[in-house]
Amino acid sequence: MKNLLLALLMTGGLGIPTAAPALADGTAAKPPLFSSRDVFELEYASDPRISPDGQRIVYVRRANDIMTDRTRGNLWIVDSDGTNHRPLLSGRASYSSPRWSPDGRRLAYISAAEGSPQLYVRWMDTGATALVTNLTEPPRDIAFSPDGKWLAFVMPVKAPRQPLAKAMKKPKGAKWADPVKLIDTVIYRFDGRGFLEPAFNHVFVVPADGGSPRRITSGEFNHAGPLSWSGDSKKVLFSANRHPDWQYETIESDIFAADIDSGKLTQITSLPGAERNPTLSPDGKKIAWIALEDTALAYRTARLVVADADGANPKILTAGFDRSVADIHWKADGKALYFRYDDKAVRKIGQVTLKGRITTLASGIGGTSIGRPYLSGGYTANGRGALAFTAGTSSRPADVHSLIGGKARRLTDLNGDLLEGRNLGQVHEIGYKSSLDGTPVQGWYLTPPDFDPAKKYPLVLEIHGGPHAAYGAGFSAEMQLFAAKGYVVFYDNYRGSASYGKKFALLLQYKYASPDDFADHMSGVDAMIEKGFIDPDNLFVTGGSAGGIGAAYAIGLTTRFRAAAVIKPVINWISKTLTGDIYTYQIRHQFPGPPWEEFAHYWKRSPLSLVGHVTTPTLLMTGEEDYRTPISETEQFYQALKLRRIDTVMIRVPGSGHGIAGRPSRLIAKVDNILAWFDKYRSGAP
Repeated sequence: MKNLLLALLMTGGLGIPTAAPALADGTAAKPPLFSSRDVFELEYASDPRISPDGQRIVYVRRANDIMTDRTRGNLWIVDSDGTNHRPLLSGRASYSSPRWSPDGRRLAYISAAEGSPQLYVRWMDTGATALVTNLTEPPRDIAFSPDGKWLAFVMPVKAPRQPLAKAMKKPKGAKWADPVKLIDTVIYRFDGRGFLEPAFNHVFVVPADGGSPRRITSGEFNHAGPLSWSGDSKKVLFSANRHPDWQYETIESDIFAADIDSGKLTQITSLPGAERNPTLSPDGKKIAWIALEDTALAYRTARLVVADADGANPKILTAGFDRSVADIHWKADGKALYFRYDDKAVRKIGQVTLKGRITTLASGIGGTSIGRPYLSGGYTANGRGALAFTAGTSSRPADVHSLIGGKARRLTDLNGDLLEGRNLGQVHEIGYKSSLDGTPVQGWYLTPPDFDPAKKYPLVLEIHGGPHAAYGAGFSAEMQLFAAKGYVVFYDNYRGSASYGKKFALLLQYKYASPDDFADHMSGVDAMIEKGFIDPDNLFVTGGSAGGIGAAYAIGLTTRFRAAAVIKPVINWISKTLTGDIYTYQIRHQFPGPPWEEFAHYWKRSPLSLVGHVTTPTLLMTGEEDYRTPISETEQFYQALKLRRIDTVMIRVPGSGHGIAGRPSRLIAKVDNILAWFDKYRSGAP
C-alpha cells in the first residue's frame, strides 16, 4: 500500500536509510526524527463499515501519493478478529463510501476510476463489479434499501438562471468578452467550491443492479442525508428546509419521507430548529433523529429524539446529557440506540435506551485528522452489538478497531513500519486555571525527541480553530515536525471549545476573539514556564482560522512572543462578515447584530483594532481562493504592519481554499515556512 517513495527507500534509491544503522561499538544508533518526507508515507483508516453478520469490516485506507500530491482512498477488508487483512479495491484510483447490502453479499461504493464519480456494486463472493450509474454530478450519502433492490443517494441538480437582459447578438466570427454572470442567491460562493452555479441537492434512487436513476424530490430546495429507508423499501427519509425563506434560516430543517414510485412527500416533523439524521426502528414503529434548537447562539447541544413513526409524541432521550450527540443507529431489538459524542477531548461511542439510560461502549475514537490533533473518527454498528471504529494514539494515526462481545481489539497497524522507526515527540496532558476567572482549562504539550527536563526549550503556542472545535491527545504531523526541530508545542482547549458542555462553550459567546480566550492561552504559557524547561525568552505563537484570529489578537495585547505565524485569520470582522461565505450564519450566531448596527462591537473584536500596539515579527499565510477567511483579511493586516514597519511576510497559497494543508506538499510548506520564520527569531537557533 505504500507509494513509490517507499519502494525507493527500500531499494536505497533516495540514499536514505530505512533503519537505524549500528554504531562502531555495535549499539544501535538513534532512529531518525520525523521529517517532512514522512508525511507522504503516513496512512490512516476511515469510514469503517462492519458487515451485517459482524464478521468482516471494509474501510477506506487513505495514503498520500507523492507523485500526484493527493490523498488517495482505497478499500481494504479485514475480519473482525484481525485476520485476513487484504486489499479489496486498490490502485491509483480513489474509492470511498463503502456500504454493505442488507444481506452482506454485495458492497456499494463510489469511485472515479472511469473518469467521474459513479456508483458501483461489487459481489463479494466472486468479485464481479457493476457500474450502476452514469451521473453528471458526484453522488453522496448512498444507502441500500432493506430488500437490497435499490440504492438511494443525494446529488446536486443545476438550476439555470435566465439573464436579466437579453444579450446583443454578436457578428459571425467576432471575438467578444465572456458574457456577464447573474447572481441572485444569498450564498453565492463557498469555500472549496468557488462561485456557485445555482443548484439544489435532490434525492435519487437507482436499481442496485444498474439502471436509470430517478429523482424523487423536487423544488428549489436542498435535501440532505444521511438517508434512511422505510422497512418496506418504498420510502426514503431525509432532512430538508422547504420553507420559502430557507436561504435566511440558519438552523432549520424538517424530516420528510418520499415515496420512491410517486415522489409524494410526507412531512414527519415540523418543530422549531433542525431535525436531522432520521432513522426508523427495525420494526418501523419508531423514528429517531438529531435535534438542534434554533437559537441565535454560536453553540447548541445536539439531542437525540425518539418519536412515533409519524413524528408524534417526541421524547428527548439525552435531555440531561450535557454533550452533543451524532451518528445514531438503532440496535436490532429496537430498545436502544448507538451514538457518538465528545467528552473532555475524547471521542466516545455511547448507547441510550428508550428510557434514557446512557452507557459508554468505547472510548478513544479518532485518528483521522493527521495534520493537527482535532477530535475525529467514526464508527458503524451492525445492530447486534458488533461495532467497528477508527482509533489512534498520540504516536499513531487511525487504525481499524472492533468491539464484539464487549471486547475491543485493534485490527490493523497501518503506520508501524514507518513510525516505529522514528524518534517522535511525546504528548503530555496539562491542566491549569485561567487567570481571567479561574476557569479550568485542559491542554497538552509535545516534548521534542530525546527531551531533557534539565534543559531550556523554546515554546510554540498553537491555537485551534473553530472556535467551537477541540483538540485532543491524538497524532499530529504538524506538531511532530515542530518537535523534531527542538520546540515544545503547547496547545489548549480554551473556553468555547467543544466537548466540555454548553456552559463552557458559551463562555466565548460574543467574545471571539477577546481578552478572555487570550487569558486562557497565556495562563497555559505561564503554567508551562513554571515546569522549568521552557525558555521564557523564546516564546512563539501560531494558529489557523479561529486560531489565526487568536494569534493576531494576542500579539496586539502582548510583546512576549518573539515571532508569530498568523494562518488564514480574520483581521477585520466588519469586512469579513460581508465578504466571507457563511455571513448569514456568523452575523446571526456570533454577533449581537449586523455590523452597521454593532460597529463598535465588531471593531473591538477585530485584531486590526490593536495593530497599533503590535511589535511582534509576523508571518501571514492564507489560500488565494479562501472564501471562509478571505485573503483580503490577510492583506489588510500585512499592509497595516508594513505601514508600521513591523517585519512581516505574506505567504499566499495558490489555488487553495481555507484548507491550506489539504494536500501533502501544502502541509509541508506550511510547517516549513512557519519553522523558518520562528528559527529566524529564535535565540540560539541552530
